[in-house]
Amino acid sequence: MNDRTYLNSAYIAPMVQPAVVTGTEYLQAKSGRPLLVAELLGNDETVRKQFAKLVNATPDDVGLLFATGEGENVIANGLDWKSGDNVVLSELCYPIPFIVYRVLEERHGVELRIARHRHGAVEASDFEPLVDRRTRVVTAPWVSHLNGYHHDMRAIADLAHAHGAICYADSVQATGMFPIDVKASAVDALCSGTYKWLLAGFGVAPLYVTPELNDRLKIDRFGEFMVTKELPDHRFEFDRTARRFDYGSRAFGAVFQLHASLAYLEKVGVDRIAEHTIGLAHRLSDAVAKQGFELFTPPGNRSSIVAFYVRKAADQVRTAFHAANIEVTVRNDALRPDNPTYVRVGIGLFNTADEVDKLLEVTQRMA
Repeated sequence: MNDRTYLNSAYIAPMVQPAVVTGTEYLQAKSGRPLLVAELLGNDETVRKQFAKLVNATPDDVGLLFATGEGENVIANGLDWKSGDNVVLSELCYPIPFIVYRVLEERHGVELRIARHRHGAVEASDFEPLVDRRTRVVTAPWVSHLNGYHHDMRAIADLAHAHGAICYADSVQATGMFPIDVKASAVDALCSGTYKWLLAGFGVAPLYVTPELNDRLKIDRFGEFMVTKELPDHRFEFDRTARRFDYGSRAFGAVFQLHASLAYLEKVGVDRIAEHTIGLAHRLSDAVAKQGFELFTPPGNRSSIVAFYVRKAADQVRTAFHAANIEVTVRNDALRPDNPTYVRVGIGLFNTADEVDKLLEVTQRMA
């Protein structure tokens, strides 16, 4: 990526050139003429079909939101909560679900239960003691932003369903990284922003919802794009598919970019991307372990993200990578009392073994 070694796709991935071209064409078109709503919505439908194919869903089960966190809000605010209900979250979740459910805790008396990680992993067995007949939602990131841990969504969904709860997955760190099959996983809903492994931009986030859950969710916002028929006296019929979540005008330019990036991913093949990037991640994980670093990501984990602890101050570690012109994420682990520094590496389809080896030269000097 330019003159840098960019190993930070878990933060923000580069946009593929077809998406850049398509986005520019959209801006040029809008600067020269009024764009027709019909053509904008027609492109929405194309993207809906592309995303549905990517995750093995049907277009009717896909809505187009603005951000991953909006999906969490749609699910949480669409359910009829009662005091004493609970939600169970993986400790490796992004902050948004903690924020959402803490608010519900205050407003409705909902109990938030956290499945704690053990050595960077949260397995279905860690959720099990926390799930009971009052559990309404069990939620986990398909892949954690913290350390790349790949949750076993099928096992978590089965556990949730056994207690009458729904299973929601934040898939922003997973969609486009490896093949996803919503039917095989049995998740009830997922949402994914598109600026990471989908190689597009900001402003659009496809939401998958099963028809059964869609029928149960209350809508918390309304607009003209969810209308299927106008009736006399200013009355309306609303769409009953997941299109009802498309309540108003969206970031249409971002949708055009996503159309191009999804076409690119389909051409390359997400299965081939996974084989390449996860293979490099395992190469990195094995090597830093041999160099003496403690892994935050469990060995053998099936994702393109690797995180490991470094026994130096975060500023020192950032300086070392900056001097080598390597971009990664350096953080402190707030989940541990000693708040240690760790490095998170996100390997994209454009990265090579030579770039991983270049990073290992830097880590060897830190060992």
